[in-house]
Amino acid sequence: MPTSHPAAEGEPQRKRAPWGVIALVLLTGLALIRNGSGEFDVGPPQPASAAAADAAMPAAPKTLGPTPLPFSLADRIRIPAIQVDAPIQPVGLDPEGWVDAPPAQEPNLAGWFTGAVSPGEKGTAVIDGHVDNDQGPAVFYGLGSLKKGNRVEVLRKDGRTAVFEIYGIEVFDKRNFPGTKVYGSTGAAELRVITCGGGFSKSDGYDGNVVVFARLASTH
Repeated sequence: MPTSHPAAEGEPQRKRAPWGVIALVLLTGLALIRNGSGEFDVGPPQPASAAAADAAMPAAPKTLGPTPLPFSLADRIRIPAIQVDAPIQPVGLDPEGWVDAPPAQEPNLAGWFTGAVSPGEKGTAVIDGHVDNDQGPAVFYGLGSLKKGNRVEVLRKDGRTAVFEIYGIEVFDKRNFPGTKVYGSTGAAELRVITCGGGFSKSDGYDGNVVVFARLASTH
């Protein structure tokens, strides 16, 4: 069932997703995007093992970071290292209980999962997008080539920008997707950016998800 969320920034009260929805995602470890097209001779780049996050469940930073932002709808994502500059639309869960993705026919569009916090809030925000479609590479085709220290900028409807620094990039098998590691809160303002990855078959699509782990570095 799709999660509920304010229709506009001016609404006075945020409608949080029921805890059961968030718990379902955490406990089952559902991967975000089930299929891609894989219609190309050269597949998307995959993360290097050296780029993996340092711990199974990263701890909150020991030094005081920027103050987390209040709730605001996400508007746009920019990842300068891979030339991503894309609008964001809210997404919930699809009828089968998977975290939904933006329409596949819109290659330069990302989705913000409304069952988690908004980017910049304390907690773990989630943005997903397709790696490709039947026309060619899509918004997060280059996600696996990112490196630790690269930045992800999320522009918000309140006019603020949350800037996140990447501390890990990994690819996980969808059959053993580590929901707690990916979606769980570390006590800091964090972001996960997710797309398809791993091996590909015509029958099942991609067998994994590329996940970028990033932590709030600054706001403006």
